[in-house]
Amino acid sequence: MSNIFNDIFDDNFMVRTSTTAPAINVVEKDRSYELELAAPGMTKEDFNVTLDNEGDLVIKMEKKAEKKEEKKEEGEKGHYLRREWDYTKFQQTMLLPDDADREKISAKVDNGVLSVSIPKIAKVKAEDTNRLIEIQ
Repeated sequence: MSNIFNDIFDDNFMVRTSTTAPAINVVEKDRSYELELAAPGMTKEDFNVTLDNEGDLVIKMEKKAEKKEEKKEEGEKGHYLRREWDYTKFQQTMLLPDDADREKISAKVDNGVLSVSIPKIAKVKAEDTNRLIEIQ
């Protein structure tokens, strides 16, 4: 009988999930850079968004969940044939452009998508700097 269980729970029969980095989209707009990171099932508590000492954007994501099993009757003995934990960890550092306003970056999570808004520093137009200086 143990051969049947070995065959059923063998890695060749049961598909293992592969881990990949989440997809990240970055869009440049006139006044900002908008970043979206797809992470289905993740909540805002699973993310940490910071600026490091060099002023780069660091996105960390971590989630650990144990799959629960049904309780056995009191006094019943048994052992696991297969037990799984779900653990996801990801970190990405993104170099920010010189015109990024690091003081005004904001982030939110909605339906498993982390959105980070990076405003641009307002540029002074050349015609705004031209003015007549009165000579006294």
